[in-house]
Amino acid sequence: MPNQTRAILTGHTRGLGAALAELLLAQGADVLALSRTRNDALAARYPGKLHEVELDLADSVKLAEWLSGEALSGFVSGAAHVLLVNNAGLLAPVGSLADQAPAAVARAVSVNVAAPLMLAAAVVQAASQAPDTRIVHISSGAARNAYPGWSIYCATKAALDHHARAAMLDGNRGLRICSVAPGVVDTDMQAEIRGTDPGRFPMRERFDALKREGQLATPGQSASKVIEYLLSDAFGDTPTIDVRDLT
Repeated sequence: MPNQTRAILTGHTRGLGAALAELLLAQGADVLALSRTRNDALAARYPGKLHEVELDLADSVKLAEWLSGEALSGFVSGAAHVLLVNNAGLLAPVGSLADQAPAAVARAVSVNVAAPLMLAAAVVQAASQAPDTRIVHISSGAARNAYPGWSIYCATKAALDHHARAAMLDGNRGLRICSVAPGVVDTDMQAEIRGTDPGRFPMRERFDALKREGQLATPGQSASKVIEYLLSDAFGDTPTIDVRDLT
Protein backbone atom coordinates (compact mmCIF):
# COMPACT_ATOMS: atom_id res chain seq x y z
CA MET A 1 0.00 0.00 0.00
CA PRO A 2 1.39 3.45 -0.91
CA ASN A 3 2.54 5.79 1.84
CA GLN A 4 0.31 8.68 2.84
CA THR A 5 -2.77 6.47 2.82
CA ARG A 6 -5.62 7.36 5.17
CA ALA A 7 -8.58 5.00 5.57
CA ILE A 8 -11.92 5.67 7.21
CA LEU A 9 -13.74 2.51 8.29
CA THR A 10 -17.03 1.85 10.06
CA GLY A 11 -17.80 -1.15 12.25
CA HIS A 12 -14.22 -2.22 13.02
CA THR A 13 -14.73 -4.06 16.31
CA ARG A 14 -15.65 -7.54 15.10
CA GLY A 15 -16.15 -9.83 12.13
CA LEU A 16 -15.42 -8.54 8.67
CA GLY A 17 -14.82 -4.99 9.92
CA ALA A 18 -12.12 -6.08 12.36
CA ALA A 19 -10.44 -8.09 9.61
CA LEU A 20 -10.60 -5.15 7.20
CA ALA A 21 -9.09 -2.83 9.82
CA GLU A 22 -6.25 -5.25 10.56
CA LEU A 23 -5.36 -5.63 6.89
CA LEU A 24 -5.36 -1.88 6.27
CA LEU A 25 -3.18 -1.26 9.32
CA ALA A 26 -0.82 -4.11 8.47
CA GLN A 27 -0.29 -2.58 5.03
CA GLY A 28 0.69 0.77 6.51
CA ALA A 29 -2.47 2.83 6.34
CA ASP A 30 -3.57 5.12 9.13
CA VAL A 31 -7.14 4.12 10.02
CA LEU A 32 -9.88 6.32 11.45
CA ALA A 33 -12.48 3.87 12.76
CA LEU A 34 -16.05 4.73 13.72
CA SER A 35 -18.06 2.37 15.90
CA ARG A 36 -20.15 2.30 19.07
CA THR A 37 -17.26 0.60 20.91
CA ARG A 38 -13.49 0.38 20.70
CA ASN A 39 -11.24 -2.43 19.53
CA ASP A 40 -8.69 -2.41 22.33
CA ALA A 41 -6.73 -5.42 21.05
CA LEU A 42 -6.25 -3.88 17.62
CA ALA A 43 -5.35 -0.49 19.07
CA ALA A 44 -2.67 -2.14 21.22
CA ARG A 45 -1.10 -3.79 18.18
CA TYR A 46 -1.07 -0.57 16.14
CA PRO A 47 -0.43 2.33 18.52
CA GLY A 48 -0.63 5.68 16.80
CA LYS A 49 -2.03 4.14 13.62
CA LEU A 50 -5.58 3.29 14.69
CA HIS A 51 -7.68 6.32 15.59
CA GLU A 52 -11.04 5.38 17.10
CA VAL A 53 -14.21 7.41 17.39
CA GLU A 54 -17.03 6.04 19.55
CA LEU A 55 -20.16 6.95 17.66
CA ASP A 56 -23.52 5.27 17.16
CA LEU A 57 -24.09 5.44 13.42
CA ALA A 58 -27.83 5.04 13.99
CA ASP A 59 -27.83 8.58 15.39
CA SER A 60 -27.76 10.65 12.22
CA VAL A 61 -27.84 13.91 14.16
CA LYS A 62 -24.75 13.01 16.17
CA LEU A 63 -22.99 11.79 13.02
CA ALA A 64 -23.81 15.05 11.25
CA GLU A 65 -22.45 17.00 14.22
CA TRP A 66 -19.20 15.03 14.15
CA LEU A 67 -18.87 15.47 10.39
CA SER A 68 -19.35 19.24 10.77
CA GLY A 69 -16.19 19.39 12.89
CA GLU A 70 -12.58 19.26 11.78
CA ALA A 71 -11.65 15.69 12.78
CA LEU A 72 -12.24 14.19 9.35
CA SER A 73 -10.58 16.94 7.33
CA GLY A 74 -7.65 16.95 9.73
CA PHE A 75 -7.22 13.20 9.37
CA VAL A 76 -7.11 13.20 5.55
CA SER A 77 -5.13 16.42 5.19
CA GLY A 78 -2.06 15.90 3.03
CA ALA A 79 -2.95 12.30 2.16
CA ALA A 80 -2.30 11.09 -1.37
CA HIS A 81 -4.72 8.21 -1.04
CA VAL A 82 -8.00 8.37 0.90
CA LEU A 83 -10.13 5.28 1.39
CA LEU A 84 -13.64 5.03 2.84
CA VAL A 85 -14.90 1.56 3.75
CA ASN A 86 -18.58 1.63 4.69
CA ASN A 87 -18.76 -1.70 6.48
CA ALA A 88 -21.15 -1.27 9.43
CA GLY A 89 -24.60 -2.76 8.89
CA LEU A 90 -27.67 -4.20 10.59
CA LEU A 91 -29.74 -7.22 9.61
CA ALA A 92 -32.74 -6.50 11.89
CA PRO A 93 -35.64 -6.14 11.65
CA VAL A 94 -36.31 -9.56 10.14
CA GLY A 95 -39.84 -10.64 9.29
CA SER A 96 -42.83 -9.49 7.27
CA LEU A 97 -44.07 -5.93 7.43
CA ALA A 98 -46.46 -6.90 10.22
CA ASP A 99 -43.46 -7.95 12.34
CA GLN A 100 -41.33 -4.83 11.81
CA ALA A 101 -41.20 -2.22 14.56
CA PRO A 102 -40.99 1.23 12.93
CA ALA A 103 -38.17 2.25 15.29
CA ALA A 104 -36.15 -0.80 14.21
CA VAL A 105 -36.75 0.10 10.57
CA ALA A 106 -35.51 3.63 11.20
CA ARG A 107 -32.38 2.34 12.97
CA ALA A 108 -31.54 -0.04 10.11
CA VAL A 109 -32.00 2.66 7.48
CA SER A 110 -29.83 5.06 9.49
CA VAL A 111 -26.96 2.59 9.88
CA ASN A 112 -27.20 0.88 6.50
CA VAL A 113 -28.00 3.85 4.26
CA ALA A 114 -27.89 7.29 5.86
CA ALA A 115 -24.50 6.87 7.54
CA PRO A 116 -22.68 5.48 4.46
CA LEU A 117 -24.10 8.18 2.20
CA MET A 118 -23.31 10.95 4.69
CA LEU A 119 -19.77 9.68 5.09
CA ALA A 120 -19.30 9.36 1.34
CA ALA A 121 -20.23 13.00 0.77
CA ALA A 122 -18.14 14.20 3.69
CA VAL A 123 -15.05 12.22 2.69
CA VAL A 124 -15.15 13.44 -0.92
CA GLN A 125 -15.40 17.02 0.31
CA ALA A 126 -12.66 16.62 2.93
CA ALA A 127 -10.34 14.87 0.47
CA SER A 128 -10.87 17.32 -2.38
CA GLN A 129 -7.10 17.80 -2.72
CA ALA A 130 -6.23 14.10 -2.68
CA PRO A 131 -5.40 12.73 -6.14
CA ASP A 132 -6.92 9.34 -5.32
CA THR A 133 -10.11 8.84 -3.30
CA ARG A 134 -11.84 5.46 -3.16
CA ILE A 135 -15.16 4.51 -1.57
CA VAL A 136 -16.26 0.94 -1.04
CA HIS A 137 -19.73 0.15 0.24
CA ILE A 138 -19.92 -3.33 1.77
CA SER A 139 -23.01 -4.65 0.06
CA SER A 140 -24.61 -8.10 -0.07
CA GLY A 141 -26.15 -10.62 -2.41
CA ALA A 142 -29.37 -9.49 -0.74
CA ALA A 143 -29.01 -6.21 -2.65
CA ARG A 144 -29.54 -8.11 -5.88
CA ASN A 145 -31.86 -10.91 -4.76
CA ALA A 146 -35.08 -10.52 -2.77
CA TYR A 147 -35.43 -12.77 0.29
CA PRO A 148 -38.64 -13.24 2.31
CA GLY A 149 -38.33 -11.59 5.72
CA TRP A 150 -35.43 -9.40 4.64
CA SER A 151 -37.26 -6.50 2.98
CA ILE A 152 -35.37 -3.90 5.02
CA TYR A 153 -31.95 -5.50 4.66
CA CYS A 154 -32.47 -6.10 0.91
CA ALA A 155 -33.72 -2.56 0.35
CA THR A 156 -30.92 -0.87 2.29
CA LYS A 157 -28.17 -2.87 0.59
CA ALA A 158 -29.76 -2.20 -2.81
CA ALA A 159 -29.65 1.49 -1.94
CA LEU A 160 -25.86 1.29 -1.58
CA ASP A 161 -25.56 -0.41 -4.96
CA HIS A 162 -27.64 2.26 -6.67
CA HIS A 163 -25.77 5.04 -4.87
CA ALA A 164 -22.51 3.73 -6.35
CA ARG A 165 -24.06 3.51 -9.81
CA ALA A 166 -25.32 7.10 -9.68
CA ALA A 167 -22.19 8.55 -8.02
CA MET A 168 -20.05 7.01 -10.75
CA LEU A 169 -21.99 9.07 -13.31
CA ASP A 170 -21.19 12.32 -11.52
CA GLY A 171 -17.63 12.41 -12.80
CA ASN A 172 -16.07 13.38 -9.47
CA ARG A 173 -12.38 14.09 -10.02
CA GLY A 174 -10.09 11.44 -8.58
CA LEU A 175 -12.99 9.39 -7.16
CA ARG A 176 -13.52 5.69 -7.62
CA ILE A 177 -16.53 4.02 -6.01
CA CYS A 178 -17.92 0.50 -5.91
CA SER A 179 -20.50 -1.43 -3.89
CA VAL A 180 -18.88 -4.77 -3.11
CA ALA A 181 -20.63 -7.95 -1.96
CA PRO A 182 -18.09 -9.84 0.21
CA GLY A 183 -19.63 -13.30 -0.11
CA VAL A 184 -21.19 -15.30 2.71
CA VAL A 185 -18.93 -14.67 5.70
CA ASP A 186 -18.85 -16.50 9.05
CA THR A 187 -19.67 -13.54 11.30
CA ASP A 188 -22.01 -12.69 14.14
CA MET A 189 -24.58 -11.69 11.52
CA GLN A 190 -24.58 -15.26 10.22
CA ALA A 191 -25.13 -16.50 13.77
CA GLU A 192 -28.02 -14.03 14.04
CA ILE A 193 -29.50 -15.45 10.84
CA ARG A 194 -29.25 -19.02 12.13
CA GLY A 195 -30.96 -17.94 15.33
CA THR A 196 -33.92 -16.36 13.54
CA ASP A 197 -37.36 -17.94 13.85
CA PRO A 198 -38.05 -19.71 10.51
CA GLY A 199 -41.49 -18.13 10.64
CA ARG A 200 -39.84 -14.77 10.19
CA PHE A 201 -37.18 -15.96 7.74
CA PRO A 202 -38.35 -19.00 5.73
CA MET A 203 -34.94 -19.42 4.04
CA ARG A 204 -33.06 -20.01 7.29
CA GLU A 205 -32.30 -23.66 6.49
CA ARG A 206 -30.20 -22.55 3.53
CA PHE A 207 -27.91 -20.62 5.87
CA ASP A 208 -27.90 -23.44 8.44
CA ALA A 209 -26.67 -25.72 5.66
CA LEU A 210 -23.89 -23.33 4.63
CA LYS A 211 -22.54 -23.44 8.18
CA ARG A 212 -22.91 -27.24 8.50
CA GLU A 213 -21.18 -27.84 5.18
CA GLY A 214 -18.28 -25.46 5.86
CA GLN A 215 -19.15 -23.16 2.98
CA LEU A 216 -18.80 -19.89 4.89
CA ALA A 217 -15.73 -17.77 4.20
CA THR A 218 -13.74 -16.54 7.19
CA PRO A 219 -13.70 -12.79 7.82
CA GLY A 220 -10.00 -12.78 6.96
CA GLN A 221 -10.55 -14.47 3.61
CA SER A 222 -13.28 -12.08 2.55
CA ALA A 223 -11.45 -9.01 3.87
CA SER A 224 -8.36 -9.96 1.90
CA LYS A 225 -10.37 -10.10 -1.33
CA VAL A 226 -12.09 -6.78 -0.60
CA ILE A 227 -8.85 -4.95 0.19
CA GLU A 228 -6.98 -6.47 -2.74
CA TYR A 229 -9.74 -5.27 -5.07
CA LEU A 230 -10.04 -1.87 -3.37
CA LEU A 231 -6.34 -1.19 -3.97
CA SER A 232 -6.25 -2.58 -7.50
CA ASP A 233 -6.25 -0.62 -10.76
CA ALA A 234 -9.56 -2.29 -11.63
CA PHE A 235 -11.41 -0.83 -8.64
CA GLY A 236 -14.26 1.41 -9.73
CA ASP A 237 -14.41 0.15 -13.31
CA THR A 238 -17.85 -1.22 -12.44
CA PRO A 239 -20.14 0.21 -9.72
CA THR A 240 -21.13 -3.16 -8.22
CA ILE A 241 -19.28 -6.44 -7.87
CA ASP A 242 -19.24 -9.69 -5.88
CA VAL A 243 -15.82 -10.81 -4.64
CA ARG A 244 -16.72 -14.37 -5.62
CA ASP A 245 -16.67 -13.22 -9.27
CA LEU A 246 -13.12 -11.84 -9.01
CA THR A 247 -10.37 -13.99 -10.48
